[in-house]
Amino acid sequence: MKKKKILIVEDEASLQNAMQEFLLAEGFEVVLASDGEIAVRLAKSELPDLILLDIILPKKDGFEVLMELVMDEKTEVIPKILLTNLESMEDIEKAFSLGVSTYLVKSNYKLGEIVVKIKEALKMN
Repeated sequence: MKKKKILIVEDEASLQNAMQEFLLAEGFEVVLASDGEIAVRLAKSELPDLILLDIILPKKDGFEVLMELVMDEKTEVIPKILLTNLESMEDIEKAFSLGVSTYLVKSNYKLGEIVVKIKEALKMN
């Protein structure tokens, strides 16, 4: 069975590395982006099975990334999970209006719980 590919879009290196290690250990293939521009480019070239996306990013924020991805028929169908520190209803509503399947606040989830959410989004359970 082909490994599921996850694009992690996170500018905080320690969190990016921790998520990468955890996902690799769970048998996923991982692609990394540390800013919004790289995220859009990699999403279009790699066509990952799921995108784990932060909102507060250099160059383009997560909302700008989402807007670009929903305008491209190849990337609009990729499940997207937002993993962020922002928890206002306005941000949550905006994210869902842009096609996000799951919205997670970083401080509320451990890495193992995030992996469960990824597997749910990929219908792997």
